[in-house]
Amino acid sequence: MKIAIIGAGVIGCATAWEFLRQGKEVLLLESREGPGLVASYANGGQLSYDYVAPLADPGVFLDLPKWLLNPGSPLRFRPQLDPRQWCWLLAFLKASNTSTAQASTKALLQLSSLSRDTLHTWMAEEPIDFHYKANGKLIAYRSPHLLEKARKQVEYQASQGSNQRILSKEESIALEPALANLGQALVGCVYTSTEEVGDCHLFTRALFERVQAHPRATTRCNSRVARLNIRQGKVVSAQLSNGEQIEADQFVLTNGLQGYDLLKQHGETIQLYGLKGYSLTIPLPAADSATAVAAAPEISVTDYERRIVYARLGDSVRIAAMVDIGDGSAAIRPDRIRHLKEEVSKSFPRLEVERAEAWAGERPATPEGRPIISRSRKLDNLWLNLGHGALGFTLACGSAVLLNALMSQSTVPINALPFRTR
Repeated sequence: MKIAIIGAGVIGCATAWEFLRQGKEVLLLESREGPGLVASYANGGQLSYDYVAPLADPGVFLDLPKWLLNPGSPLRFRPQLDPRQWCWLLAFLKASNTSTAQASTKALLQLSSLSRDTLHTWMAEEPIDFHYKANGKLIAYRSPHLLEKARKQVEYQASQGSNQRILSKEESIALEPALANLGQALVGCVYTSTEEVGDCHLFTRALFERVQAHPRATTRCNSRVARLNIRQGKVVSAQLSNGEQIEADQFVLTNGLQGYDLLKQHGETIQLYGLKGYSLTIPLPAADSATAVAAAPEISVTDYERRIVYARLGDSVRIAAMVDIGDGSAAIRPDRIRHLKEEVSKSFPRLEVERAEAWAGERPATPEGRPIISRSRKLDNLWLNLGHGALGFTLACGSAVLLNALMSQSTVPINALPFRTR
């Protein structure tokens, strides 16, 4: 069975690699000049398996007014005359309740656990060089009431198998001395010892190269799919922008927001919208420098109120932040980067923000925060692996395994219903 996978980001490359491991024939198509150049390029670098709380949370109603009115807020809304935007926002607000958030958290924890086990299996079979490190994660809180709210989330996630601890300010600094830079602002942390980090782009590129070298695989870059050609309820070919027809037995969309456009051409609409984020990549001081350790945390850190994540990747630190709704471009807005640099300098003043390499990109997200991993509602041989939002790197390997099980009609490793097309 020949399967055409459209999109060679981290989701597409992981899907292609799992299919090859299971004996399938794969054609991997990428519209850009290489793999992982869009949402997978410079994301936060966290492999956050045990803390996957969706953005749609009951607390969003309290935070939304201050976020929308503050130009430096972690979330910025740019209203557009676009029904798609408003439909997504209404669905997001509808999902921002306790029962939906807990259901999404449960489903995401199952998928993230599968993803972690899968990644570890792949690395045991053949090591992958992507600045991987199992260094744990600290979610830092500046407000006592938000830390108490986090305690309830930790308790719920513990009931689903997660292992986390609430640390006091003193315990947090003892574990990660760089947090002393936060001074009196820090009240405590949620600590997860099992979390990991890595460079998503390096990981994606390594998987792409493995796929490229496999005898049952073909990879093609600069091959943008313009439309899917349909006959009798099935996709018969993918038509490239140059008019070339690509035939296969099964087709898989892993190309994020472009997947939305391909589906819409044939009357199928899914709730998928781009949430724009920003990142900085800052070189660390030389290893023998007296300031090297204090410049940035060794443990991965999320500054909860600022919605900023910090992850050491090799000899640099990746800093990712912000959600812009309604800014459908990869343009780097100077005001957002300036604000991010200011926040970084306040929290970790020894980081040389003037040397930062800035990046921006859209993260395809569903309102509930759960990706869509299932068959198309309209086309029998079309499958979707879309909408992972900020958790694409974390969930990629597990999503590939789940999709392969669904397509092979074999026993699924986790409950697949939360990820069905909706």
